[in-house]
Amino acid sequence: MPQKLIVLILALLLGLQPVTTDLYLPALPAITQGFGAGMGQAQLTLTALLLAFGLSQLVWGPLSDRFGRRPILLWGMGAYTLASVACAFAPDMAWLIAGRTVQGIAMGAGVMAARAVVRDLFQPAQGATVMSQGLTGLGIIACACAPLGGMLTDWLGWRIALLMLAVFGAATLALLYWRFEETLAQPDAQALRAKPLIRANLDILRHPVFLTWCTLSAASYLGLFTFLASSSFVFVTFMGYSKTAYGFLMLSMSLSYIVGTFWCRWMLRRTSVHRTVGIAAVLTITAGVSMAALAYAGQGQDWYGAWAVMGPMYIFMLGHGVHQPCGQSGAVAPFPHRAGTASALNGFLMMLGAFFMGGWLGAHMDRPVFALAHGILLWACIITIVAWTAVQRHGRPEPVAAQPA
Repeated sequence: MPQKLIVLILALLLGLQPVTTDLYLPALPAITQGFGAGMGQAQLTLTALLLAFGLSQLVWGPLSDRFGRRPILLWGMGAYTLASVACAFAPDMAWLIAGRTVQGIAMGAGVMAARAVVRDLFQPAQGATVMSQGLTGLGIIACACAPLGGMLTDWLGWRIALLMLAVFGAATLALLYWRFEETLAQPDAQALRAKPLIRANLDILRHPVFLTWCTLSAASYLGLFTFLASSSFVFVTFMGYSKTAYGFLMLSMSLSYIVGTFWCRWMLRRTSVHRTVGIAAVLTITAGVSMAALAYAGQGQDWYGAWAVMGPMYIFMLGHGVHQPCGQSGAVAPFPHRAGTASALNGFLMMLGAFFMGGWLGAHMDRPVFALAHGILLWACIITIVAWTAVQRHGRPEPVAAQPA
């Protein structure tokens, strides 16, 4: 496959996450009101999705190591499309939560396989660059999702907004069916046997390089998740912005992320991966501290507004544009023959953290501004500590040969 096609496929598969969350978030207050549900149930539509997303990758990963990436992708995207249709026509909140859970399971196949495909085809250093290109595409998709979700919800209702997920899933499925070629050169006949699988998972979890990059990518994602899970309540419910205006605020955040991915590639051409991550952490900690400081200084003040949240978030997303491609590619780099399993573990740990973070946010959403500020500060501190310590020690793996084509 041409590299441009590979990057397009990566962008669509990785873009499943913003499509499934960013397009949905502007509709979340309307869904909550329409079903007469509480904030806890509203958060459950996100946390159930993400827990299913994380757990399913533990199954999809070994399956893809055994049978290849292509069949897993086709089955996963087919299920995602059907689950999206079910969500759009959900008669009550319980049905919607069930549909979002199936969406999460299916989404796990696409995102897990995307990370594994990068390791199948590229050496670790080049893999970080290609992953960054795919994540730039994710950022472009995210730019469109939030405003589109807001406008569709305001103009046509939340069901039409959710139906767009099915359209995206069907288009991605068609591209995979017609253009995607298998990237796994040598399927692992032992991948599904219990003892080898347990041993492989334990070996991966003990590997210091995996632990370092997985922690970095997970903490960076959890910072973004904290914003995604609470921002609609901050801007729409607390500050009184329209859903369309909220969508455009999300667009501006995605633009900042895209700039971060371009900056990541620019830095990688000039210095090492671990130095790039260390520099990006300066931005991350600046964002966390400034958001918390502005939240406390702005209590009850007329000057406190969207800029006090979005300014620090732009800075955080610049760092996120570095930490995600470097972290996700670095986590699977030492495991060329178990890339699916390593990718699955990385994704599972991310989503496990998101599940617990979503529960915490749901319990503290009576003060959404402080829930957001405290969460961003927490993850910014963790990212910075890892970037300045563990990445500098373990983030310099020796090149590992790719599987023979």
